[in-house]
Amino acid sequence: METRRLGRLEHQSSVLIYGAASLGGVDQDRADVSIQEALDAGINHFDVAADYGDAELRLGPRMPEIRDRIFLATKTGRRTYDEAWAEINRSLERLQTDRLDLIQMHAVCDLENLDLVTGKGGSLEAAIRAKEEGMVSAIGITGHTDEAPSVHREGLRRFDFDSVLTPLNYKLSTDPRYADDYAALVEAVQASDAALMTIKMISRRNWRDGEEKTYDTWYRPFDEQRYVTAATAWLLNGHPEITGLATAGETRLLQQMVQAEKERAGLSPDDAAAILDEVQDYESPFVDIPI
Repeated sequence: METRRLGRLEHQSSVLIYGAASLGGVDQDRADVSIQEALDAGINHFDVAADYGDAELRLGPRMPEIRDRIFLATKTGRRTYDEAWAEINRSLERLQTDRLDLIQMHAVCDLENLDLVTGKGGSLEAAIRAKEEGMVSAIGITGHTDEAPSVHREGLRRFDFDSVLTPLNYKLSTDPRYADDYAALVEAVQASDAALMTIKMISRRNWRDGEEKTYDTWYRPFDEQRYVTAATAWLLNGHPEITGLATAGETRLLQQMVQAEKERAGLSPDDAAAILDEVQDYESPFVDIPI
């Protein structure tokens, strides 16, 4: 699998980042199989969060074996110093490790939450302490709304985050305002040599009212290989600034994303976009976000 430099952190990160949200509601056997599939595919960057159900607990038993082989990132969604400090320590216990490569401020999707995180007594102060004490190596910021790129750009103005995890897919890129906000974020990220990672790459649309939810994702994902490959090719082949993209929060989709990363080489971004234009119900996932 291709690797890319994770900004100034210098880790050569697999372009697919294991999205451990997929482990939040599964048992240990299913988790172990999925983790091994990721490792066998060459994925060396695992991204989890304290808010992902039991995901940290599912990853923890594998840490004694794999900790030195992977870049390990988690997130705190708490907004005060005390709450975040407690959660970071809890994450270390649940993950069965004494160090994280990256702690991220989770779901910073609007300026109100950014104010809470970066203000006096906010969770960022807890992350800084954890870094000073050697518990974490780097600090990042994440979010998932159509405001995220502009909020993350403002976040970089307030604090020198080592990484940004923000949404991007072909459909979002066709919104001129979103495209402008994303371009401005790229400029800010490159100026600081931070890592830029993305989410929601294979999101197709929200689930419809009354529709059976056949996957654990809160949005309906692409699950046809043709479209998964096109979405992956559009993102990775057309956006060299992106250091990696998180796999979907569903273990059953991992192999399709691994296959897409292999198949994308011969597909130009324009050809990939033409394939995605075939999809009649392709929409932004942020029309009616349920979280």
